[in-house]
Amino acid sequence: MESDMSGAVYMEAETIIYYHPLPEQGDVNCAAKRHWWQDAVLKETPLPRQIPSAEEMKSTFTVVDCPVPPFSYKRRAWKPEELSESMEDVLHRTPGMADTYLHPQIMTWVSEMYAERWETCRKTQEMLLASLVTVYAASCLRKQGRVTVLLGAPEDTQWQMEMTWRLLTPYLERINSLLFYYKQVGEADIWEELSAYLETYYYEYGLVAQLVPYQVKEGGEYFVPGKCQGVIMDYGSSAGGLKIEPGGQSIYVDMVFSEKKEQIYARKGGQILYVSPLKYLDTMVKNSYDRLVR
Repeated sequence: MESDMSGAVYMEAETIIYYHPLPEQGDVNCAAKRHWWQDAVLKETPLPRQIPSAEEMKSTFTVVDCPVPPFSYKRRAWKPEELSESMEDVLHRTPGMADTYLHPQIMTWVSEMYAERWETCRKTQEMLLASLVTVYAASCLRKQGRVTVLLGAPEDTQWQMEMTWRLLTPYLERINSLLFYYKQVGEADIWEELSAYLETYYYEYGLVAQLVPYQVKEGGEYFVPGKCQGVIMDYGSSAGGLKIEPGGQSIYVDMVFSEKKEQIYARKGGQILYVSPLKYLDTMVKNSYDRLVR
């Protein structure tokens, strides 16, 4: 088995185009501009604030804000092919190497027919997570030195392990606890499959990473036994609400935004900060609008 456990985070795109529903403060009568003889046209705006990349890299990435009204012309609902074509036009107008990130609502509007076309590439996902870790979790990693990784889809386990290594590399000298929770599938020997990754942590940093299976309730729901603290990285797991140890704020970095999880951790009284690429981009867009209003 070959694994990519290098320390660098690689990213081809220089720009991320963020397609999202038109914010509430937008003009309620706004529609994508269109004359009867033309296709609907979306309007995009590069944001002045750029996304910082991983700590060991100096480059930054531009975000292009592209709000999408719920209708294209005279309040007619978008046809999936029409919306997809309008989004393609924005992509082609954007200079340099660009990738896209769709709000879940926009993904619904383009329908399953075009969903695969608009999936964010893994390098972009990794770049966004690296930035989240740098902005929100770096201090927690250095102070507490504890990381819990909630692995998601079993077929993506190797990619998740490699990405975790790259995301944590700048902080591994300060990390003293690293737990990976995984979903047991049949008779598969995950220890043999992931031994190369675990050994790298040990030989490079003297860190004994642990593999722990999720436990299952009677109703079939997966959950994490025990309490967590520090930084929790969730790769789209189906695990239920975590128990958090008191003392110090924990950071929940969620690859796949979950409104349910966000609500659960919001009730922890500030004990845990929930962040995700979607919330990160939403915050950047909102801050940009707030500046325009002022």
